[in-house]
Amino acid sequence: MTSPATRNSIAPALAHFAFTALAIAVVWWWLGTPVHLPPSPLGAGGKLYCVSYAPFRANQDPMIETTYVDARQIDEDLTLLSRYTNCVRTYSTENGQDQVAAIAQRHGMKVLQGIWLSNNAARNQRQIAAAVAIAKKFPDVVSAMVVGNEVLLRGDLSVTDLGALIGEVKAQVAPMQVTYADVWEFWQRYSNLQNAVDFVTIHILPYWEDFPLPASIAAAHVDAIRKMVAAAIPNKEIVIGEFGWPSQGRMREAARPSPSNEARAIEETATLAQRENFRVNVIEAFDQPWKRQLEGATGGYWGTFDRSTGAPKFGFDGIVSDHPDWLMQAAAGILLAAAVFGAGWWAGRGKTMPPSLWHRMVALSFLPAVLLGWTIERIPIDSFGVGGWLRSLGFAFAAVAAPIACAAACATGRMRPSFAALLSRASGSRDAVSVALGLAFILLTLLSVQTALGLVFDPRYRDIPFAPQSGAAFAFLVLMVSAPRGSEPSMAGTRAVAEAVAATVLGVAAVYIAVNETFANWQAIWLYAGFLGLAVILARARDAPG
Repeated sequence: MTSPATRNSIAPALAHFAFTALAIAVVWWWLGTPVHLPPSPLGAGGKLYCVSYAPFRANQDPMIETTYVDARQIDEDLTLLSRYTNCVRTYSTENGQDQVAAIAQRHGMKVLQGIWLSNNAARNQRQIAAAVAIAKKFPDVVSAMVVGNEVLLRGDLSVTDLGALIGEVKAQVAPMQVTYADVWEFWQRYSNLQNAVDFVTIHILPYWEDFPLPASIAAAHVDAIRKMVAAAIPNKEIVIGEFGWPSQGRMREAARPSPSNEARAIEETATLAQRENFRVNVIEAFDQPWKRQLEGATGGYWGTFDRSTGAPKFGFDGIVSDHPDWLMQAAAGILLAAAVFGAGWWAGRGKTMPPSLWHRMVALSFLPAVLLGWTIERIPIDSFGVGGWLRSLGFAFAAVAAPIACAAACATGRMRPSFAALLSRASGSRDAVSVALGLAFILLTLLSVQTALGLVFDPRYRDIPFAPQSGAAFAFLVLMVSAPRGSEPSMAGTRAVAEAVAATVLGVAAVYIAVNETFANWQAIWLYAGFLGLAVILARARDAPG
């Protein structure tokens, strides 16, 4: 026996929409609420010891040989940085970076002059010659030479060849101090390299550790690693050559990039360094978008300062919001909810409707609308290269289209057509609602399968699009469970092959992702749930007879 039907009325629609809009606003108000951190020594006018500095902006890419940064751009950067640090660390002398020392001198700053070493012997000699010339010309500015950065990590040179190049530089710039910088594990592995340097420079990046650590214990991790290396190499000063935290990007286990976590990690480690009297160089001064091609979205967002505001990304006053644009994100969600309710009302106007229709509109709109704000926030962060932009925009389109199309389908009692039914020429004419449902679902499935395979076979630098994927998948789940009794295709029918294959891929991938990323990574678990939900919908698909 079917449930009683009532005439469509705008009054209950408005009441349910008002409730949904309020709930969306409350959630985003909560998400945007500032995080209160302990007082920072930097808030009282203190300065960072040193900051890694790369001058590249926007589309400037040092991987392209012709990229050149002019002196004016570097001067603008050092004018800002000189208010917060007295030192910058460079990594190369190419692309105009050989001008940094001269400009730093005008700002009263010191430079840890970097020499980029690789497996290209001729390029190494050019780097060494340029850096030695800078050191001799500006001995009052260059406080030390950093001969090579993570060369052993990359496997570009043997430890013997590296030691020889360090010795070559040291002989030319004495009595200036010389060091080599690498991840702390490589200093443990090749501790004899200490004999070639004046002090040991180690990199400690809790986010990139093989077993990533949350920002809440980043400072404690730095303390433990520094003491462990000092015990292994007791006769040299141990300098932290790189420490930092990303403000944006994907989670790695419990390590979550965010402005508040970046602020916490840097401020607590700076406090520790001040108390324990050791030197820490923060990576890095400004976001470097070009690094996203190498390290995923996260790689581009390690900057501490924002050129557009001329200030740090976060205030050193201990108050940081992870979603400062929460009002805009809430408004976008409310607009989507309005579109969902509008689609339901428009599709069902003049028809009899079940009394639970507006409850379904609430279910269809609330979660996708909240997640839309996250989706909008992530598009410029996760999108780089043509493929990246197409994927992000495709997911965003599915996240918007799915709840709207599902709302119209709920109001008219329609079900999502199978892939074969939608694409077959023999299916006859198709109404707009069926076409919108089918296309949105195909797009969501294709993007989800592509994402799932990427996170299985090459996960380290892959982003996790949990917001648009789960928002769209949830809308189709609501449509599935809202189907009038008897309207779904018989489960005894022929299994739809394309849907069955996609369901299997997503189901298997979801389990692997949950295990690989661990349950500490709530973004991955959220995506895992989205994949499983979509897999359930796909597994239930049946081809129509004939």
